[in-house]
Amino acid sequence: MSAGAAAAQALSWQQVRDQFESNNPALKAAQLGVDEARAQEITAYLRPNPTVTATLDQFNPFWPDPYRPLGELLPLVSTSYLHEREGKRELRLESAKKGTEITASQRADLERNLLFNLRGAFIQALQAKAVLGVAQDSLSYYDRLLDVSRGRLSAGDISQVDMQRLELQRVQYESDVETARINVRNAKIQLLQLLNSKTPVDQFDISGSFDYSESLLRPDELHRMAVASRPDLAVAAQAIDKASADHRVAIANGSADPTFSIDAGRNPPIPVYIGGSVSIPLRIFDRNQGEKARTEIEIHRTQQLQTAAEAQAMADIDSAFSSLNGAVSLLRAYRTKYLAEAGQVRDTIAFAYQNGGASLLEFLNAQNDYRGIRMNYLSLVGSWFNAANQLNFAVGREVIP
Repeated sequence: MSAGAAAAQALSWQQVRDQFESNNPALKAAQLGVDEARAQEITAYLRPNPTVTATLDQFNPFWPDPYRPLGELLPLVSTSYLHEREGKRELRLESAKKGTEITASQRADLERNLLFNLRGAFIQALQAKAVLGVAQDSLSYYDRLLDVSRGRLSAGDISQVDMQRLELQRVQYESDVETARINVRNAKIQLLQLLNSKTPVDQFDISGSFDYSESLLRPDELHRMAVASRPDLAVAAQAIDKASADHRVAIANGSADPTFSIDAGRNPPIPVYIGGSVSIPLRIFDRNQGEKARTEIEIHRTQQLQTAAEAQAMADIDSAFSSLNGAVSLLRAYRTKYLAEAGQVRDTIAFAYQNGGASLLEFLNAQNDYRGIRMNYLSLVGSWFNAANQLNFAVGREVIP
């Protein structure tokens, strides 16, 4: 590890998540979409503007007196206002607020999806670091055996060919270490990209426990949590409310709205007069039938979509729960039996080889078996973390930290 990486502050998952939520441009854009939806609420609740009309009539510069062109002028000022009935403004505002709720839930669902990808990249980086640690431990252990074997070579206990074969085998462990370092670097680069961070990769590091836990909630509890927590299920429920609000708006828009007018003018010999009028459209042909039918159908459509979304959510939880349980079963066997046995076999064969009681091939096979068991264990732990990440994603919240 370089000096820059060693000096870097290792970020925990919570710190990585906080940095992601504050810097990610997609989340910022989604939040601006929520702000736009709130601005539309203002538009929805606006009253109609009144209309003012000013008229000058009977302007006559020719007859009967060209020197008094304004003598017969008839000025008129009128104002009109459309009065919306059936609570149209309130219903429009309600519909707009329902739309804002949907936009906010969609923003939360986007965050859920992005955090799933971020957690996957974080797990990949943790696994790459764990694999690097195992590779370095294997190389250190092998180097200690090489030192002992060089002493045996000097004492004449092993041949020069066996010593050369041992030294050639070291290349595999060196290759494992170098490959693991590259994988760690690539995983950090991917994580930095998701964080939208310009931090040099050598100055970036993460920290966290790469080990599994056997504590699990029951599927029925997870189902209840998903109904309460998943933003996409909230969107499905809110879409029904929005469709119902739009249907009420469509019904209200089918009513007639009167326009009230008041006018004042001069009409000689009457010096000033004031009048008023009411204009009511006759909704004979257009009663907004199309929108009423469409919005009613939309209610039923959103109800079906909600049923499908809930079924998919429950299936996602059950699938992730099964994967997690399967990983736990295998990991339990590795932790309680296989890891210890592989270590015992390796140490026993190594001791026997150093004392002439085992062949070189038996020693190399035992070393490779131990290395394979350790790598398989780390791969299973990574599978458990990915299944836990999938379960958190399916529930809509972190049920497994």
